[in-house]
Amino acid sequence: MFTRVPQPLIYAEALLAQFASLSRAADGGTLLGDFVRGVAGLSGCELSQLYLLDATHTRLGLSAECLGGILQPREAASLPADYNGEQLLQFALCQNRVVSLVGLSGSLHETSFLPARETPWQSLLCVPLVNTQKAVEGLLLCASREHIDLQGFADSMGQLGSFVLGQLHLLQRLRRPVGDAMPVASTPVSASGYGLIGNSTAMRQTYQLISKVLHSPYTVLLRGETGTGKEVVARAIHDYGPRRSQAFIVQNCAAFPENLLESELFGYRKGAFTGADRDRPGLFDAANGGTLLLDEIGDMPLSLQAKLLRVLQEGEIRPLGSNDTHKIDVRIIAATHRDLAVLVSEGKFREDLYYRLAQFPIELPALRQREGDILDLARHFADKACAFLQRDPVSWSETALNHLSGYTFPGNVRELKGLVERAVLLCEGGELLAEHFSLSSEALPEEPGLNLRERLEKVERHLLLDCLRKNDGNQTLAARELGLPRRTLLYRLGRLNINLGDFEG
Repeated sequence: MFTRVPQPLIYAEALLAQFASLSRAADGGTLLGDFVRGVAGLSGCELSQLYLLDATHTRLGLSAECLGGILQPREAASLPADYNGEQLLQFALCQNRVVSLVGLSGSLHETSFLPARETPWQSLLCVPLVNTQKAVEGLLLCASREHIDLQGFADSMGQLGSFVLGQLHLLQRLRRPVGDAMPVASTPVSASGYGLIGNSTAMRQTYQLISKVLHSPYTVLLRGETGTGKEVVARAIHDYGPRRSQAFIVQNCAAFPENLLESELFGYRKGAFTGADRDRPGLFDAANGGTLLLDEIGDMPLSLQAKLLRVLQEGEIRPLGSNDTHKIDVRIIAATHRDLAVLVSEGKFREDLYYRLAQFPIELPALRQREGDILDLARHFADKACAFLQRDPVSWSETALNHLSGYTFPGNVRELKGLVERAVLLCEGGELLAEHFSLSSEALPEEPGLNLRERLEKVERHLLLDCLRKNDGNQTLAARELGLPRRTLLYRLGRLNINLGDFEG
């Protein structure tokens, strides 16, 4: 661990002192501040930053920063910036890989997350921080304006950071008032739910399918519309299966051109192509012993499909530029929103690979097919958003709940999550109202199994609610806009159990 750091013995003693000092921190803020200050001292860098994922593990925010030996103030009321668009940070986070760069100012890497300085930053080290469940929970970043090889600090800094994550969770538990329960989703999740939210018939069928394949080596094909949570289900299969202590890696097959995707998956040997100045393992090697999710598998080029088929059949890979193959032990989960059978008939997807991938298909239901789950998910996302924004939990008005339950959500769970997070930001009081949600009036309910009368009532209810909301509950104006006598409007509202009191005041 210390062979590549200057003065290894002195460094080891300083590192041990940091462990001891951080173990005595009395609160989370002090712990994180002392951590980034200590990292700056250990590495000799002018800048150290700590990025942590939020409670939903979807948003990356800057939690602590030390610049020039001085902790940078973090206003408690300010909203942390979202660094999900930063490619360097996301690469280290999603691939669970250390990033070490020298000569940063002359590279093409985007580093807008670094503070602007007259003297450019030259060296950077970004280390993923994993928790006790071996899941990446944040990033530690060091940067210097000198040309320094920081790679030698990666292992020790990673271990120190993992220790800090454990201490942070411990302090949070100790500071919680006695009898105060851990924050959970509004609707309890049964053990059979694998951490997923939803108790509808469609989701219970999904849980049953997961239970059948959880402890088997079969390849799983997750199918479903965009936003139905395919990556979340893949992570659940990994986290609750026998490989949970190993890596879970995600690769979007549509995110890279063919040549880059091949080198990402299979790795390469030195000299394989221009710029390959060293051996580099691919994602199959990185996921060895764990799980690799190949998202948007329908967009994988045909030439790569043949190589993937060999991996599935033989359990071995050959890196680019190598004549030798080696065995790997990776569970592959594929996901797509496209109909692979149609792609096969069009000659855009290999038939043999399709049947090999579809050993165990799981069709994820669209949100409109998950009766009763919309409100449970909405409350769950609202609780998470409030925790992230460090504000008191919000309540829900009846009109807001009706507003959501009457919408079909073409973007599924992803769309619902975005709408709820936006609504929490817009909510200045303690109650979410219908006007906090911007829903498309064109997306009308399309629930299966409804007869004609039920379908028409759904459409009518949706239109009446929208019109009343638009006119602030004014029945006369609403009736005029709908071209109805006011008495007829009142009759229809009563027949559809629409409470006029929800629109007053």
